Amino acid sequence: MSNSPGLPVDPDLPESLVSSQEDTVLLDADLESQSITGVDWSGRDARGLRLSESILRSTSLDECSLERAHLRDVVILDGSWANVTGADASFNRVRFERVRLTGAAFAASRLDNVAFVDCRLDLSSFRFSQLELVRFERCRMAGSDFYEAQLDSVMFAGCDLAETILTGATFAGSEMRGCDLSGVKSPERLSGVRMPWMDVMRIAGELASGIGIEILEE
Repeated sequence: MSNSPGLPVDPDLPESLVSSQEDTVLLDADLESQSITGVDWSGRDARGLRLSESILRSTSLDECSLERAHLRDVVILDGSWANVTGADASFNRVRFERVRLTGAAFAASRLDNVAFVDCRLDLSSFRFSQLELVRFERCRMAGSDFYEAQLDSVMFAGCDLAETILTGATFAGSEMRGCDLSGVKSPERLSGVRMPWMDVMRIAGELASGIGIEILEE
């Protein structure tokens, strides 16, 4: 029997941080060892941003452009990243807690050692992305999109995954526990995922439909 996915490595933060201001230039910026609190960067152009060894508290990046951004050793607490666009972005040793990411689009991105805890990720997109050692814990993810995504050592624990799109997705060494998978699209792509028996029974109808079994009325 395969092992459960390992825990993502926590971000490595320095002992001292410097405060970042709201008017900081973000386009192709290189920000390191930053303490960013209560800043509103909504709608800003942050393409190519390189942010490392930093912590963000109660910040707003709603509708921010994060294409080609690279975040390494970053903690994000509270705040909102709704409708952020981050195609071809990279996240390495990043932790999100209680962050609203409704409609966030991280297409063709790379997530390595990333944790989402108590976050809203409904209608979010990870199309064509690569996720390795990623943990989603108690997240609201209804309608999220993993089309053609590669998920390796990914854990979903206590998440709402209703109506999630899994078309073309591939899983390896991954696990789901206590998740709502009602109405999931392309449930046959769950092949190889570890799941408690009671969870399997709850989505028996979706699984049967996914592999072409016709259910007979007794």
